[in-house]
Amino acid sequence: MKYSLQLGKIFGIRLQIHWTFLILLGWIVISNMRVGAGTEQTMWSILFILTIFVCVTMHEFGHAMAARKFGIKTKDITLLPIGGLARLESIPEKPKEELIVALAGPLVNVLIVAALSPFVSFTLDITKIQQLSFITAENFVFNLMFINLWLAVFNLIPAFPMDGGRVLRALLSFKIERHIATAIAARIGQLLAIGFVILGFFSNPFLIFIGLFIFLGAQAEAEYTQTKSILKGFTVNDVLMKQYQTIESGEAVKYAVQLLLNGQCKHFLITDNGNPVGTLNRDEIIKALSEQGENTLIHNVMNKELLFLKSEMPLEEAWQLMQQHKTLMPVFANSKLVGALDAENIMEFIMVRGAQKKE
Repeated sequence: MKYSLQLGKIFGIRLQIHWTFLILLGWIVISNMRVGAGTEQTMWSILFILTIFVCVTMHEFGHAMAARKFGIKTKDITLLPIGGLARLESIPEKPKEELIVALAGPLVNVLIVAALSPFVSFTLDITKIQQLSFITAENFVFNLMFINLWLAVFNLIPAFPMDGGRVLRALLSFKIERHIATAIAARIGQLLAIGFVILGFFSNPFLIFIGLFIFLGAQAEAEYTQTKSILKGFTVNDVLMKQYQTIESGEAVKYAVQLLLNGQCKHFLITDNGNPVGTLNRDEIIKALSEQGENTLIHNVMNKELLFLKSEMPLEEAWQLMQQHKTLMPVFANSKLVGALDAENIMEFIMVRGAQKKE
């Protein structure tokens, strides 16, 4: 994720914190100043927030470690002011595996609650559960235990993108197809989201934000799964472009400009004596033109991180690659270049298939 500070690696997983996290710490300091809290009170509040995010990190590592058992790697874990985000390379599609991975995060919070409970006096007045600007040494552990319990319960709300939405989808997938289970879980999640928004107007406005977050997350998950369902059963060979524009790496940028202006092609395959060596798109051409001039060689400005596809590769795998690397990819069959593929071509195929299914 852009604008994130790298904190290092744990179990081979990159841990990073988004710069907006500083806004949260600043808000705590300002809140304490407004209520006239002293330095000690402010420090307890900051320490409390940092401890919560340690717990959030452990929650995300719960997902990551469970996914690793099924051969799924985690790209990174990012800490945001609203929580954590573990980016898995893929979501388990077997119901049992998804169920385990989804439950692993909240389970970590439950274990933290169990670990803290011996150090908490349950005779403590419930009013000790106070806003962050009133955290003290006396109520620190009690509030931390309460927050972890809340995190476990909140994440199990049966709505995407929370863990509970994936739990519901996994349970439904034992009986029905995954994309149908996703659609049902998404609809339930959106109904709950509308409820949050309505409740937010009459109580806490923050619930409106949560409702919108859930509604959009549910919609995105439904669309993602529906797309994978459309692509299932097809290979790269079914959609590859056999007509594509190539440019020799020894040409000047001005030649690429001519091709860009004379046609509809926005992605070019760069070759060296007919062999693919890179790619060049419209934005890269404009950047090269403004920074290095029209006479610079394409070899100096092309994208050399070339990704090759095999014609028999499942189309849904190629689509996932396209989500990460939005570039033109040459396609080979029996070590021979047979075409190329880009994200736009896959999207056109998705639209065509979607229209055909409505007939």
